[in-house]
Amino acid sequence: MQAPATTRDDLAPAASAVLSRLRAQAPRVHCITNSVAQAFTANVLLSVGCVPSMTQSPEEVAGFAAGAQALMINLGTFDAERSAATEIAVQAACANRLPWVLDPVFIDRSAPRAGFARHLLSLKPAVVRLNQAEFVALAGRPSEPAALTAFAREKDLVVALSGATDTVTDGARVAAIANGHALMAKVTAMGCAASALVAACRAVEEDAFRAAAAALLIVGVAGELAAEKAKGPGSFAVAILDTLYGLDGDTLARRAKVT
Repeated sequence: MQAPATTRDDLAPAASAVLSRLRAQAPRVHCITNSVAQAFTANVLLSVGCVPSMTQSPEEVAGFAAGAQALMINLGTFDAERSAATEIAVQAACANRLPWVLDPVFIDRSAPRAGFARHLLSLKPAVVRLNQAEFVALAGRPSEPAALTAFAREKDLVVALSGATDTVTDGARVAAIANGHALMAKVTAMGCAASALVAACRAVEEDAFRAAAAALLIVGVAGELAAEKAKGPGSFAVAILDTLYGLDGDTLARRAKVT
């Protein structure tokens, strides 16, 4: 059975409300991410009012994860220290019933990384945010709409698939989000930061489907607005931070492209 679509009228106001709660509640979000992504990811979280932390030390990561409101795991740098820290952080999140998001970067290029991602999947992330090749590697099936919804149902999570049009599904609902700009693919860590924003939104929104859709709407609309000011990737990276900082709910709702 095909999952029912979610309309613009459903998600645009919800995303605006989530953005307001991010700024009002300032959730702490702990991120274990790759070395090239840390600073930009932290700045994206700061720009929408969140409090990021980035430690990957196995000696202290449990405390940081337990003290956060959400956790984001990104496999972009797959080394021994991050792997150990990831295990500890996820266990701390699970023990404290905190939501966490998995971004299985490049698992299509590395069998050990893919195996680790499947292990992490068994620990029940709230959301998996990934691209088409990564979904195929993780799920062992094509990234077709029916496969996405079936996988989300089977694993009891939300799939947030990035692409020219992003797809978000929890197996019962599906949203297609067409916001964004080509310059977003020219700035390293943009996807990592989007995954961190998914975790942040889940910290202030109990419905993981709405949280993931809100995050992708926020970053997509911000990308479009930033591109209107930017001259290239360098100025775009600055402009999107400024845009996220100043983005208001009315603009977000007005520019949302959800089908």
